Amino acid sequence: MNRTATSSQQSGSLHRFANPARFLRLAQAVFPWSAGAMALCIAAGLYLGLFVAPPDYQQGESVRIMYVHVPAAWMALFVYANMALASASLLIWRHPLAGLIAKASAPVGTAFTFLALFTGSLWGKPMWGTWWVWDARLTSVLILFFIYLGHMALINAFENPERGQKAAAVLTLVGVVNLPIIKFSVDWWNTLHQPASVTRIGTPAIHSSMLWPLLLMALGFTFYYVTVLILRLRAEMLASRLRAMNRLAAEEG
Repeated sequence: MNRTATSSQQSGSLHRFANPARFLRLAQAVFPWSAGAMALCIAAGLYLGLFVAPPDYQQGESVRIMYVHVPAAWMALFVYANMALASASLLIWRHPLAGLIAKASAPVGTAFTFLALFTGSLWGKPMWGTWWVWDARLTSVLILFFIYLGHMALINAFENPERGQKAAAVLTLVGVVNLPIIKFSVDWWNTLHQPASVTRIGTPAIHSSMLWPLLLMALGFTFYYVTVLILRLRAEMLASRLRAMNRLAAEEG
């Protein structure tokens, strides 16, 4: 009996947190801070990465692509993980904001994934002598890009927005299996892509002069995601209200 009451209280608190009106008030307070932090972190990261950090002793100046490529790749995974959590919340608890969060996140994650693939090709040409190889890491990230596209296509494939959100949520949860493949592919298979140098256990295999701009760019991209997510969620909520008003007007008419 006590467990049931506790579970009900937890579910109720989660639903209160997902209330659109409360979210909009929270978003209005967070937005200027996230936008400001985004601008500062990206500006500082680009300055340190392009003008202060030394060139690599092997890769030379081309290593500066890393300061965009690596954070973009991190964000591609981070945004998808958030979409998966939102999709699970939509299917299990039917949170009113969960489907909108996944829908609003998908274009941002797609852009980060494309940026990671594009900058990776630019980086791979001088390092590997080719723009693209069917490397395990590159191929799995390309699959992630197509899953993002599939999510957006499914949402718009149904006249009923709720059906589209549920179908896209199922695809997103199925695609979660690709995340550990992307992360550990360089350890599981013999690939051209270099292994992790920042998230390795112990001391990162990268000098602090290169590590700090990398982390600042990652933080700036994270704040960019938060800022754009707030803007897109506001637009999605407004569109949902307009659809509801149009349906009500049509029923009354």
